[in-house]
Amino acid sequence: MVASHLKRGDEVLVYDVLQRKGVDSVLSWLEEKGNFSVIQADVREYATLRKTLDSHRDLDTVYHLAAQVAVTTSVTNPRLDFEVNALGTLNVLEAIRETGSRAVVLYASSNKVYGKTAGAAIEETGRRYQYRDLKNGIAETQPLDLRSPYGCSKGAADQYVCDYYRTYGIRTITFRQSCIYGRWQFGLEDQGWVAWFIIAALLGRPITLYGNGKQVRDLLYVDDLIECYHAARERISVTSGEVYNVGGGARNTLSLLELLDFLEERLGRRIPRKFADWRPGDQRVFIADVSRAKTDFDWEPRVSALQGVDRSLSWAQNHSALLRELF
Repeated sequence: MVASHLKRGDEVLVYDVLQRKGVDSVLSWLEEKGNFSVIQADVREYATLRKTLDSHRDLDTVYHLAAQVAVTTSVTNPRLDFEVNALGTLNVLEAIRETGSRAVVLYASSNKVYGKTAGAAIEETGRRYQYRDLKNGIAETQPLDLRSPYGCSKGAADQYVCDYYRTYGIRTITFRQSCIYGRWQFGLEDQGWVAWFIIAALLGRPITLYGNGKQVRDLLYVDDLIECYHAARERISVTSGEVYNVGGGARNTLSLLELLDFLEERLGRRIPRKFADWRPGDQRVFIADVSRAKTDFDWEPRVSALQGVDRSLSWAQNHSALLRELF
């Protein structure tokens, strides 16, 4: 998002704890795009957050992307997960409310709020799972089913964001996101699986498939997500207080095994892998029905799953020295 706003000539303030692996490299890349300000701080630190919002009352848009992002971490440290995801989101909303900011808040929620997607019958085929009856995937009308501490914390934050529109009139948009990937993503085994598979395959790092590898996700390339944010923001009179499923949709799906098949074809060699037990909260299938976004603000994915993976692999190959330093 920072790069896209700098390209548009906008002023940008980054508020980030700056702990993620590779963040220094990302900041160096962004500095080539233009000037922006950075405040290194944690969303759990309310006093700092409120002071920042108070001194930037002219903010037009707040992208709330800060999160504890791994289900596995939430299971081992549920308090950290709650404090970052649920309390951190409340802090953002309260800072905006208390300072009287008129900024639009775009919140990155998760498909994990749907849990096991009750009522969605699933079939197993040769290399993947699939929905039996849902041609377009899971719609926003699907009941929430909060499983794992991560699902609970993101679900709680999701509902707070929705309610701060209803109760306080803060213009919010909630995006229940599915499998975002692309360049400059330093994925790990427990989060960012597409990027991790690419990095591990390229560098010869071990790959573990939890379950049987037939799990299916809809893949959304980062450029498409950025366009989604911009399009929804531009139609704020329609999108205020609304929730949208945002992913690659039914046309852009891959199973874990299918992704490895594609990478093997591109790299021209076998990619070793091992299997382990299923992890808590793992979904056999998740495919987002993105038709509501198309209806409300004329957005749909443009980059196909294989095109996006190919672009990501090319980026990783061009940055292999950096990846070796980090991994």
